[in-house]
Amino acid sequence: MEKELILSVKDVCSTYKMTGLAGRKKSVGVLDHVNFEIRSGQVFGLVGESGSGKSTLAKAILGMTDYTGEITHYSKRPQMVFQDPYSSLNPYMTIGRLLEEPLRIYGKYDKDEIDKRVRKTIVEVGLSEDMLSHKPAQLSGGQRQRVSIGAALITRPKFLILDEPVSALDVTIQAQILQLLADLRRELDLSYLFISHDLNIVYQLCDYVLVMKNGRVVEQASVQKLFENPQEEYTKQLLAASSFE
Repeated sequence: MEKELILSVKDVCSTYKMTGLAGRKKSVGVLDHVNFEIRSGQVFGLVGESGSGKSTLAKAILGMTDYTGEITHYSKRPQMVFQDPYSSLNPYMTIGRLLEEPLRIYGKYDKDEIDKRVRKTIVEVGLSEDMLSHKPAQLSGGQRQRVSIGAALITRPKFLILDEPVSALDVTIQAQILQLLADLRRELDLSYLFISHDLNIVYQLCDYVLVMKNGRVVEQASVQKLFENPQEEYTKQLLAASSFE
């Protein structure tokens, strides 16, 4: 039985304006007719070199940039977990307040429900309740990323965009955060779009892989198929540059 559709991206294109010689404006293509679907419980890896369009695609999915084509969400609007948790967390707020904020903005919960959900979420991401009174600077990088994941999950979306969520962490902490993401995926039936330059991590975490180059999808397949039998020369080059030769 086919799983429930979470996200559909159809024929999505995006451009930006840049100033050329003599001050003339010209349009530069960033996304070129991108198509894919994500279903319930799936983890889609998004890989490609810098400038391939990965971040623009994420912004288009979140409604943060203009595009043509169709992006259809079949669940609550996705939330984002960024690469650098320190810059994405307000340094003047306590952890408790940072977790409360999405619920207050959502405006659906009373004070008791907010408090209950904050305490449940801090435990879900592997932190203790006494950290709710701390500020981000008092936490380690791994702990701050756990808070960022909690803030993204507290309104209970079914789909997260993870933009290089472990690249700023050391290898030991990376493994812990990846295990947390795997556990949360299973426990909460989450789907992820996982943006990464590290193919080892993509192989470990993802079910499917989307390979982008110059704003186009050059190949997409299951992790097993793509890593064992890549079809496109660009994909082969990416694999050859990693430990997957």
